[in-house]
Amino acid sequence: MTESVRVDKWLWAVRIFKTRSMATEACKKGHVSIGDSTLKPSRMVHIGETVQVRKSPITKSLKILALAEKRMSAKLILNFVEDVTPAEEIELLEMQKNMRWIARDRGAGRPTKKDRRELDDFFEA
Repeated sequence: MTESVRVDKWLWAVRIFKTRSMATEACKKGHVSIGDSTLKPSRMVHIGETVQVRKSPITKSLKILALAEKRMSAKLILNFVEDVTPAEEIELLEMQKNMRWIARDRGAGRPTKKDRRELDDFFEA
């Protein structure tokens, strides 16, 4: 086992990003940090560090339990990463999911009578 691994490679291996190039791009854009400092894709991470990944609309906090260079199945990820995201961030994500139901797609036109009744029922309950 290695003592350190590149942050972009680790984020890809534990399935935070779908491709390694997406993980690299997130690092370059400043969406990945440890503490207050943003990380370059080549930054080496170690066991015990907490990495913050900003994925709209929340910032996930992930504690590194073990290092990995190769992508693994989703079942094995629990051995490599611990999600320590604050409860406020998770509540924000849940609220965003609920708001998506209320919002209409642009260009969808006016709500039908049925849509209007469903909205009224939702807000009265």
